[in-house]
Formats: sequence, C-alpha cells, structure tokens
Amino acid sequence: MSNKMEQFLQEAKSSSRVLNTLSGHEKNRILKEMANSLRANTMNLIEANAIDMMEGEKNKLSSALMDRLFLDEERIESMAVAIEEIAALKEPVGRVLDGWVTDDGLKIEKVSIPIGVIGIIYESRPNVTSDTAALCFKSSNVCVLKGGKEAEHSNKAIALALKAVLENNDLPSSLISLIPDSSREGVAKLIKMDKYVDLIIPRGGAGLIKYVSENATVSVVKHDKGQCHTYIDKDANISNAVKIAINAKVQRPGVCNAMETLLVDKAIAKETLPILKEAFDKTHTELKGCVNTQEIIEVANATDEDYDTEYLANILNLKVVEGVQGAIEHIVRFGSGHSESIITENITTAEAFLNNIDAAAVYVNASTRFTDGGAFGFGAEVGISTNKLHARGPMGIEGLTTYKYKIYGQGQIR
Repeated sequence: MSNKMEQFLQEAKSSSRVLNTLSGHEKNRILKEMANSLRANTMNLIEANAIDMMEGEKNKLSSALMDRLFLDEERIESMAVAIEEIAALKEPVGRVLDGWVTDDGLKIEKVSIPIGVIGIIYESRPNVTSDTAALCFKSSNVCVLKGGKEAEHSNKAIALALKAVLENNDLPSSLISLIPDSSREGVAKLIKMDKYVDLIIPRGGAGLIKYVSENATVSVVKHDKGQCHTYIDKDANISNAVKIAINAKVQRPGVCNAMETLLVDKAIAKETLPILKEAFDKTHTELKGCVNTQEIIEVANATDEDYDTEYLANILNLKVVEGVQGAIEHIVRFGSGHSESIITENITTAEAFLNNIDAAAVYVNASTRFTDGGAFGFGAEVGISTNKLHARGPMGIEGLTTYKYKIYGQGQIR
C-alpha cells in the first residue's frame, strides 16, 4: 500500500503541469460542466448518501454529524451553484501582484502561481469534496482528498461525477482524487510525502488537527476547532444581543463558526441573563454556567473543561465577566483563534475588543456564523485557517496561490 500511495501521489504531481496549459476561460467552462455533472448525477449521489446515513445511524453518529452528512436535492443543487460561483471568480493565477525596475535596469514582476499538489483531510461533510476540488481546479492546483469514513460512499460518488468531466475533456483524472488508502496509516503516509505534496489542509476534530500538526513534514494550514465566543457588553442593545446570540448558537450548532460560549458583562448580568435564558429555553438549548450565572438563573455547572469544549451541538456555556477586559482574558485563555464577537454600542469598547482579540475574524454587533467563504464573498472555501502565516480566516481562491518573481533583463551582470 505504501508503494501504491507513492505512485498515486507521483501521478498527481506529474498531472499538475497539465493545469498550467489551461486558460482561465477553459477552466471556467470545465467547472460549469462539473456543476452540471453533479445535477445530472443527483439520484446517484442521494443513493450513495443514503448508504452513509444508514451506516451513520448504526454507528450512532451525533445529530450534528448526521446533519453535516445528509444530502438531498436542495443541498446537491447548492453544491452545483457553489461550483458555478467559483467559476465566476476572477482568475487567481498569473496576476501581477507588484512590479518595479531596479537600479540595474532589471524589470521585476511578482506573479501569483498555484501551490501545486494540495492534500485536504476532512470529516463528515460531502460538500467539502466538491467545494475543495473546484477551488483547487480554479486555482490550477491538484487536489488529493481524504474524506471521513462516515461519508465514504457520498464522497466517491461526488468524485466520480467530477472526474467524468475531466476525462471527457481529455484531462488526467488524477487532478481530482481520493487517496487510495484512507486508513490512519494512509494519512500518516500522506502527510510525510513532501516530495509530491506541497500543502496539507486538515479540517476536523481537535484530535485530527493535533495529529497532523505534530507528524506532518508537508507544510500545514490548520482548520482548528471553532471555540467561538460572543460577549454582551454593558452598553449593548439587548434586543440585538439576544437575536445575535440565538443565531450564533442555534441556527446551525454543528458547524465550526457556531458560538460555544456566551460572555455577559457583570454590570448587566442580573437583567440580561433571565432574558437570555427565556430565549434559549424556546430553542431547547442546554445551558451551562459559572457560579455567578447560577446565582441569577438555573443552569448546569460549567467547568474549565466545558469552556474548552467545541460542542458542535445545541449546548451553550454562559459566563459572567468583569467588563470587556474580563471578556478578553477569557477568550485569550479558551479561544482557538477562529471567530469572536462583541455586542456593544460603545465605539471605544468595540475598538478595544477588535484590537486585543487575536482571532482570524473579530466581529462587532454581528453573528460569528458569517465566518464563511461564501459569506465573505470568496465563493466556497477549503477551510477556516487559524494559522497566522500564509492564509488566515476563510481560505478561498487567493489562499490557494503563492507567488514567484519574474525578472526581465537586457544582459545585466553583477
């Protein structure tokens, strides 16, 4: 299997040169064909997904994971539309990012280029297969995909629909591939194949991220856990605060940009917590809270372990804090660098929060649920990067490119 993996990656690396021959117009035409291929194969995808859903029920997957896994006609159409939106994006490769002439008369251009071969490791969500494949193709990268075993049949069906389009256009099917060995041993091999793979993007649970980060020899851009917070300041519009908090937690609890902890300024806790509890009781949200919270409303006890847990479920931690500095201190301790939000009408307080919170996305008076490539106008995304180098936040087309310098001379020597 080791030799098979190396041969597979070698083919992927070799096929990357083919992408350099395709114009932006050709890539966009092929992407539109991929979108239509998903539509044409809707029933095949639904049948494959039904097998995964049945297996998920047998294996007692959580409701959040089952929701991520599920495909129907509407979700497949959304996947197709996402590919069309990617096709409509500006061409990311070959852009002149900067240019100048040196004192020696050399003309230098800084030009965007693809990264090469990108390995993407993800869990649960079949739409990631089509989203990431399309983003990589648009940016002239080869993608090597490793989806979760719970979505195995769905991912294979999606990949087949996309690869059929490649073959119909006389392109190597290895431009979009699922790795031949999806076991833990296969992943261990993939993340050390720096001879063939240029970047690994892991998106999933904390265990997966930790394993890849500690063991990869290939460069890694992490999609770490979404330990997202919302802080309600004493100068907040409470009506807005409740609306935003409900959306951040309840609209889709099983995604990485959903809020896991709600922080409330001590100055308004007695008046605000009962209002919040009434609102969250209506959404059947399980609430946990600190000692100060429990003195005001009846909730289960929240421990440090709870504050460090990404529930991905309709469970919410509450904590009373001493103003914006207390909120910042809590987020510094427990945040994962993903998305944080403050609800306040005080501009000075808002700026203090924005400037002191070290996260990929920091909001004022808005839900953390907006941390998404589509919502940011990037089209789809390959993940939400919690790295600080290369790419951060929703990682769309531009995050899948690097650059090189083109230097034009007229016989200069040094």
